[in-house]
Amino acid sequence: MEIVERDPQIAQLRRAMRGMGRQGHVVAVTGEPGAGKTALLRAVISGPESPRVARGLCDPLATPRPLGPIRDVLAELGARLPGDGPPLVADVGARLVSALSTQPTTVVVEDAQWIDEASVDVLRFLARRVEALPTLLLLTYRADDIGPGHTLRPLLGDLARLEHATTIELAPLSVGAVGALLRGTSLDPHRVHRLTAGNPFYVTEIARHADVDLPTSVRDAVLASTSSVQHDDLEVLQILATAPDGIDERLLPLLGVQPEQLRRIEGTGLLDRSRRGLAYRHELARLAVADAIPLGTAPALHARVLDALERLGSRDLAVLTHHAHAAHDRVRTSRYAVLAGTEAAASGSHTESVAFLALALAHLDDSPSDRARVLELLSNEQYMVSRLPDAITSIAAAIRIWGEVGDADGVASAHDRRAVVEYYLARRTEAERHAVLATDDPSTAAYASACATRAYLAYRRNDEEGAATSIRAARERALETGDERVRLRCDVIAAASALLRGSLDGRALLVEHATTALSLSFDELGTTAYSNLSAIDIEQRRYREAEGVLARSIPITVERDVPLCNQWQTAMRGRLHLNRARWAAAAEDARTVLDGGAPLASMWPHLVLGLIALRGVDSEGSAAGDAAGSSTRDAPHIGVATLHLDAAWELATRLDEPLARLPALSAIAELAWVLDREDPRLHEVAPTLLQVSALPGVTWAVGDLAVWLDRIGAGRWGVDVTLLDVAEPFRLELDGRHDEASRWWASAGAPFESALSAAHSSDAATARSGVEDLEALGATVSAERCRAALREKGVALAARGRRASTRANPSGLTNRQLDVARLMARGLTNAELARSLFISPKTADHHVSAVLTKLGLRTRREVVRHAVELGLA
Repeated sequence: MEIVERDPQIAQLRRAMRGMGRQGHVVAVTGEPGAGKTALLRAVISGPESPRVARGLCDPLATPRPLGPIRDVLAELGARLPGDGPPLVADVGARLVSALSTQPTTVVVEDAQWIDEASVDVLRFLARRVEALPTLLLLTYRADDIGPGHTLRPLLGDLARLEHATTIELAPLSVGAVGALLRGTSLDPHRVHRLTAGNPFYVTEIARHADVDLPTSVRDAVLASTSSVQHDDLEVLQILATAPDGIDERLLPLLGVQPEQLRRIEGTGLLDRSRRGLAYRHELARLAVADAIPLGTAPALHARVLDALERLGSRDLAVLTHHAHAAHDRVRTSRYAVLAGTEAAASGSHTESVAFLALALAHLDDSPSDRARVLELLSNEQYMVSRLPDAITSIAAAIRIWGEVGDADGVASAHDRRAVVEYYLARRTEAERHAVLATDDPSTAAYASACATRAYLAYRRNDEEGAATSIRAARERALETGDERVRLRCDVIAAASALLRGSLDGRALLVEHATTALSLSFDELGTTAYSNLSAIDIEQRRYREAEGVLARSIPITVERDVPLCNQWQTAMRGRLHLNRARWAAAAEDARTVLDGGAPLASMWPHLVLGLIALRGVDSEGSAAGDAAGSSTRDAPHIGVATLHLDAAWELATRLDEPLARLPALSAIAELAWVLDREDPRLHEVAPTLLQVSALPGVTWAVGDLAVWLDRIGAGRWGVDVTLLDVAEPFRLELDGRHDEASRWWASAGAPFESALSAAHSSDAATARSGVEDLEALGATVSAERCRAALREKGVALAARGRRASTRANPSGLTNRQLDVARLMARGLTNAELARSLFISPKTADHHVSAVLTKLGLRTRREVVRHAVELGLA
């Protein structure tokens, strides 16, 4: 393909190539299919000054090959994947970094819109280290194919934040550039530009066939190059069209392809030879030929390729599955898809594993046991990728089948699995029911695991005795069977229980157990240990320790592909940000989790968003922020707060756990304080608070609720909150030592609580200072509520000022809203905003709506038009 209108991009790539000896770089090249991404890279890396090149291709298989492009790159570097078993991302990444450290190298990964999860993890590993390597990493992908939940999205998020990473977007060609490509033909550039929308591949193909009528589609242009091909040769092109990743040339004789046929079809210009074999030069050309294969003949072609692959001894399970499925071969489809799904899961490609296993399930024969086993595997993988309702459907079917065939082990195992999934759906009653069913028969193989599940459910409910009893039973059976995973799971639960009741030795034990679990590839267990550690640290207000745990553990949940634990820990980080008055960061984490839809992790995000709105904080684009400053009970921010707090209470009620119900009730009490009105939910719990406070590990949650009840008048329910066993800062507050409580919170790094305690001080100067601190934090409603209370006591207060972040610009935008507005002024779409700021698309939508509202504008175009006068350009 002739390259036109790409000089700036070529110059940019050549600068990066020249500079990689001093500093490695990542360049992502994006554009629509046929935009010329591959041609652009070839123009750069084919020059005489080009260093060593290693290519990796991503193929449009129904389910991508795990580590496909990474295998290609390593092979071209003379290296292999480490070990004989399923490789770990860190090991593969280290092998790749080692291979690249010896000499300057350009690594090319093409068509990353078809990439697998495991390869993404390895490329994220490399991208974070490439700056120190003599390496230029070039990545191409189709931007239109990358939706919010696409496998490639985490890597693109990393690149948006890395200083040594650049993205080049190839725009369609102008009419002038189209005219340059059409030189020597009689075709009208304007007409061709309208037909092709400036797509270089479309234009090039049309130009190559300028001696015929203008094609009505690129399909016609591609197929025109095959019009003179003999029938037998056309069949070769059709066989090649069945293989998105190309055909290993060793297969050609097995397929009956003769050398002279290859020489003849080479003249079509459609094919390319590479290390991987013979393939179409352009995927669009392959699709055009595949689409023209006569109806009903494609399955036979796929069957021929599949037979040849088996005779060659191919172990590429993704490719074998692809051809078996297209050949309508149910037996081989189910066999290879199960193996491919198992391999994908072991490689950390859980999304691909789900696709393979679902395909296997659809093609299984009538063997009930085989179907139940695949359903269990599928349910586990659906759980891993947070498709919880689907996981329930699969495991429920497995339970039914195991019951019908009378397999007690299968029934118990499936009930145990369902108990876990039900719990992550925040359905404790169902979780406990299935956990009990899983332990009905102590002779089953699943008994130890099911006892550990019951122990975890008891621990989460602060049932120390129940947890200990189940741990003993699980450990005894695990000792008999040598089940290391169950033994370690019991250790994690025991350490978490000890830490919850106040034994700080539990912190070190949880870290130790997490490290051990991860070293044994028990990824879910290791990340769960960290999840519990961070949650307890935050609950017991060890904020600095929690910061360290989350900084270490959240990346692990991404690298090990455990999205459920990632959502939980992101929710905990949101709670931490809330407690440290980092409102924008808290709101962003909360929205990210709610967008993911995991019910178990959703309670705290609802509390975070509800409390931010309730306090009148502008969370940089939330509906609450737009109404900040209003303290009337009918203000919009109260509606937002009520919506989220009601959702949190509903989840807390379903979970029926003290450390869920008590924080939700504290938030409801804060709402009652702001509105100065009673809430029936507080009437129900207040009389039982003394009994609840006797449970282990609740002194912080009880203390928080007790203080809020005290502020709204706990005496009306006959509750003496001073009798409750509460943690130190709450005891200071309940004893009327507000100044000391304020200092305690300040030293802990909790400015909102510090300011609120000070605002309740009996010393007028301290109270005034507390109100001013609340306003400085942006908690305008909380500040106004305290102001009103102080005015009733006759304390004089200065007039309320505007927030520092909104004083800095005339439109009253917060810092993040200002960032969003500037990007809007540059014409970026919501999706581009999300990528640039590394936020979810839904969060970007919130920001854009808030900016338009504050600027008093109706459309994004008006922002661009008025950018200069608004100070955005």
